[in-house]
Amino acid sequence: MEHILILNIGSSSIKYDVFQGDKTVLRGYLERVKDYSAGIRKIITQIKKRDIKIDAIGHRVVHGGSHSKPTRLTAKKVRELEKISELAPLHNIPEVKGIKACMKLFKVPQVAVFDTAFHQTMPEKAYTYALPLKIAKKHKIRRYGFHGTSHEYVACEAARLMSKPVEKAKIITCHLGNGCSVAAISHGKSVDTSMGFTPLEGLVMGTRSGDIDPAIALFLQHKEKLDHKKAEKMLNNESGLLGICGRKDMRDIHIALEKDKNAKLAHDVFCYRLAKYIGAYIAAMNGVNAVVFTGGIGENAWWVREDVLKHFSYIGFRTDKKANGQNKTKISSFTSRIWAFVIPTNEELMMAREVRKVLEKS
Repeated sequence: MEHILILNIGSSSIKYDVFQGDKTVLRGYLERVKDYSAGIRKIITQIKKRDIKIDAIGHRVVHGGSHSKPTRLTAKKVRELEKISELAPLHNIPEVKGIKACMKLFKVPQVAVFDTAFHQTMPEKAYTYALPLKIAKKHKIRRYGFHGTSHEYVACEAARLMSKPVEKAKIITCHLGNGCSVAAISHGKSVDTSMGFTPLEGLVMGTRSGDIDPAIALFLQHKEKLDHKKAEKMLNNESGLLGICGRKDMRDIHIALEKDKNAKLAHDVFCYRLAKYIGAYIAAMNGVNAVVFTGGIGENAWWVREDVLKHFSYIGFRTDKKANGQNKTKISSFTSRIWAFVIPTNEELMMAREVRKVLEKS
C-alpha cells in the first residue's frame, strides 16, 4: 500500500504525517524553520531511517481561490498559487515556498488540498458581498471560507455517529481553535460559513476580531494614525480574546473568569457570537440534525459548549451535562431533539484520502 506524505507548512514550522492507507506510520513537527529546503531534508532523513518510500505528497494550502477540489501540482499550478497568495499572505506564501522545495527534492506526484475548496458549493447569495459587482469580480472579492477540510471531516463523522448518510443530514460544524469558524452543511455540502474573503471575518478568535463594522478600521486609521499594515496587524494579531482581556488562551480565560471582569466579558462575547451564528445557520438550512464541536476549544472547553448550547433549548435541544463535562463524544441527552457531538478533527487523514482520490483519477 502506498505511502502518502502530508505537509502543513507554516511561516516558521512544518508539521508532517506519513499515511499508509488510513494509518499514520510517521508523524513529526519542525519548529523555527528558516530554510524550507533544509526543513524538508530533515523530514527526508526521518523517512529514510524508517525505510519508507514516499509515493505522493499532499500539501495543505489555506487559500485556493476558485479551486473547488484538490489539484495535482505542476509548475503552472504553482505559478497560479503565487498569484493568489496576496489573499492569504501569512499562510500561502510559506506554503508555496514549501511546495517549491518539495518539487525539487521529491520526484513523486504532489497534490494541493485547499482549505477553501469544500466551501465552493456555497450558493451565490451566500458568498456575494454587497459591493459594486464590477469591482468585486475584478478583484475576486467574495466569501471563500476556511477550515474546509476540518469541517468536511467532522461532518462525515457526525453523520456516521447518527447512522445517517451525510447527504441526508443538516449539520453545523464549529471549528474552534486559535482560529475559529462555523459551517452550515446541508446534504453533505457547505452552504454557508463564517470566515469570508479572509480568515479574519466571523467569530471572535484568539487574536482576530472577527465581525466588526468595516468603518471602524477606517476610523482607527485616521484617529490612531495607522497605515494599512498597522491596521491589519491590529485586527489580526492584537484583537479578539487578547484584545478584550489580554489573554488569547480560553483555558487561561476560564481560570480568570471569577476575578477578572474583562475575562468574563471575553468569554461572554465569544459564546454569544458563536450562538448567533449557529442560530443563523439553523434558519439558513431550515433546521438542523446535529451540532459538532472540534478544535482545541471545541474539544476541551466544556464551559463554552454549555454556554452556547443553552440558547437552543427552545427548539428541543438538551445537554447531557455529565457527558459534556467529561468531553465525551455525544454530549446531547437522550431526550434531545438535536444531536451534539465533540469530534477531534483529523485534517491530515482527510487530506491523505483526497490525495489518493486525485491519484486514482490521474
